[in-house]
Amino acid sequence: MSMKRSINQVLRRTTGYEIVRKGTGARRVVQAQRQLRSPVFVLSSIRSGSTLLRVMLGSHSEIFAPHEMHLGNIQANADSWFAEAAVQEAGLDEQELTHMMWDAMLARMLRDSGKSVLVEKTPYHVFLYRKIAATWPDARFVFLLRHPGSIHQSWQEAHPSMSADEVTADVLRYVKGVEQARTDLPGLDVTYEELVSDPEGQTRRLCAFLGVAWEPEMVEYGKRGHTRFRRGLGDWSGKIRSGRPQEGRALPSLDEVPAELRPYCEKWGY
Repeated sequence: MSMKRSINQVLRRTTGYEIVRKGTGARRVVQAQRQLRSPVFVLSSIRSGSTLLRVMLGSHSEIFAPHEMHLGNIQANADSWFAEAAVQEAGLDEQELTHMMWDAMLARMLRDSGKSVLVEKTPYHVFLYRKIAATWPDARFVFLLRHPGSIHQSWQEAHPSMSADEVTADVLRYVKGVEQARTDLPGLDVTYEELVSDPEGQTRRLCAFLGVAWEPEMVEYGKRGHTRFRRGLGDWSGKIRSGRPQEGRALPSLDEVPAELRPYCEKWGY
């Protein structure tokens, strides 16, 4: 990807420090020191193979890739005016408290794993990437892409009660989010199609990006016990339970892709 903005540019444009006013004075919110260093976030649409990528990465002896953490639904709140005043007096606000909680939680999970690199992959985080970049300015990003038409087909199959328009609206929202994140942030592109057709080659690319040596167990992830999956925390289908990457579906022709998604097929090289 070319002409990408740095994370610091994104932070200056979209976040920055907030001013918390008290009386006639003002206090600058101070970001606490983070425990978690250089976390990695996989940003992707729904139905893009993020669970597969998670278990392949998590099969590495140095990479901890937990189930989806849904950080956007984990928030700290000051539930009274005096608690809010106490937080402000400490130079904090609810947003920074939330970021501290995210950081402490993930840092503890990484320590408990005994590994050195954390990779997190909740698809909804594509809508939170600015907050994630603000929380960890040293974060690294992997953009997992899949043919938008295949995403649409897979989402429709998973939700047969939804209309085609509803499915298209869902997929379009995620695809737009991924493309916006790719525009704003530095990172590594990985496609689902290449991941399943050349798992060794793609996991070698990922290891180089993450700064770890490649391990063959990443391809045969079932050998590391990754065969138990839970609804709501990623894919739980038969394919993912097989213990190794399975061949992807044939790519749809352009006329099979909803018109709203076609521009993203071109942007992503399909």
